[in-house]
Amino acid sequence: MDKSWMSSDRLSKAYDEGVNAFLEFAQSNNLESDLIRCPCVNCNNLWHHSIDSVRYHLFAHGFDEKYTVWSFHGEDPPTVEVRCPDESSRPEFDYTKEMLHDAFAYEEKEPDALKSLLEECDKPLYEGSEHNALSGLMIFQHLKGQFGWSDTSFDALLGALKTVLPAKNTIPSSMYEAKKMLKGIGLEYEKFHACENDCVLFWNEYKDASECPTCGTSRWKTNTKNVPRKVLWYFPPIPRFRRMFSSPEIAHDLTWHAQGRSNDGKLTHPSDSPSWKLVDNTWKEFGRESRNLRLALSADGINPHKSLSSKHSCWPVTLVTYNLPSYLCMTRKFMMLTLLISGPKQPGNNIDVYLAPLIADLKLLWETGVRTFDAYKKEYFNLRAILLWTINDFPAYGNLSGCVTKGYNACPICSENTCSQWLPKSRKVCFLGHRKFLSPKHPFRKRKKDFNNEQESDVPKKPLSGEEIYDYLAGFENVWGQKIKSKTEKSKKKNPKKKKVTIDERAKFWHKKSNIF
Repeated sequence: MDKSWMSSDRLSKAYDEGVNAFLEFAQSNNLESDLIRCPCVNCNNLWHHSIDSVRYHLFAHGFDEKYTVWSFHGEDPPTVEVRCPDESSRPEFDYTKEMLHDAFAYEEKEPDALKSLLEECDKPLYEGSEHNALSGLMIFQHLKGQFGWSDTSFDALLGALKTVLPAKNTIPSSMYEAKKMLKGIGLEYEKFHACENDCVLFWNEYKDASECPTCGTSRWKTNTKNVPRKVLWYFPPIPRFRRMFSSPEIAHDLTWHAQGRSNDGKLTHPSDSPSWKLVDNTWKEFGRESRNLRLALSADGINPHKSLSSKHSCWPVTLVTYNLPSYLCMTRKFMMLTLLISGPKQPGNNIDVYLAPLIADLKLLWETGVRTFDAYKKEYFNLRAILLWTINDFPAYGNLSGCVTKGYNACPICSENTCSQWLPKSRKVCFLGHRKFLSPKHPFRKRKKDFNNEQESDVPKKPLSGEEIYDYLAGFENVWGQKIKSKTEKSKKKNPKKKKVTIDERAKFWHKKSNIF
């Protein structure tokens, strides 16, 4: 870079005064934070630095000559008269570039990827179009996801649009080119190989293992090269939390629960629940920061092929953010898919093996936190999060908690004190001890014929506390993985031996069955 201006004392002094004037103006318009955008040639208003670092950059590299209006530092842009016969048909502002600046500046991505996307923003979709190549493709991609278009149909649509639109249009001609263009905007995901019998994930200490350390099953499919038997799809939530705070509007909504809500004693939002208040009172430092996230986890099995007889299992694990207003909490936009567990069999109680990467990130958000930029307040802060509860049906509740949810001890609260009884004729377990939860003088306690021909005099026992359960399970070791059947068991299942039944035995069987009814 040409630095001949430094040879002249007069020009150097004028430049020094100009830098100081700029820094005073930028600091006066950004009193809430010590970091400002750096307008030097290298940073180009993409990165935030301290005042001293910005001063050093401006003297070492110089101002960006194209940055004449200090719009990123508080100066109002000049009003430009728009000459358009139909002003209502044009958008007020194209937010594509602003979105890219926010997403890349706060997530510290590579500048080269940003430059390529900004170049696409400078290309009109076709001559005379109000949309650029990137914004037009994002509109089509949104419609694809909204209406569930397949990749094949979307690829055909792009090919047709390439032909129908005016010549020299910049829309991608195939799905492959569209994915390449949108790759920089999307968030990354990870794929972890898993044992076929749900024993372990091949990550961390087992990252380079070729066999399962528990059951010895090969990591790869037979007669194939580097094709795993089972794959877990993991979508890390931390980058998406950062992306949420990079939008000023969403960052403001994430503190909605602490912005002077009326307390009328009614449960209108999860922030009114006892669990939320317990967190604020127990961990006061966590509760004082309104931007710390309160989360819920939901997991259940679905059938991806719309057929009840399908032999394929798919378990999505979703995170819900409760900091948002009640009308946004459960919207599709803010329900984050974090895990996708797919395979021929459901994970069952071995789902803990697949939850390990998510649990590691949630522990990081709770114990340490991550540095995040708040685009609404224009400052960095330490983002932390807590998991309040899980949302699932009763069988999935048993898988996630490790409690028994069927059989004699099917109640997770009563556990070993569950009042259960086997009915031999119907071959089912029934639960008849529900009258003990009534008041001691309730008339139902003395009724016999309406129940099990016995009076109820028992009282409910107090459920175990968290500390008691922890002490009870001290030293307990989990063994993950499905039971592998031996060859003899498989052969017996394929060729079961038929038992010979005499005519007299068969007649006795039907006689007993007729007496049941």
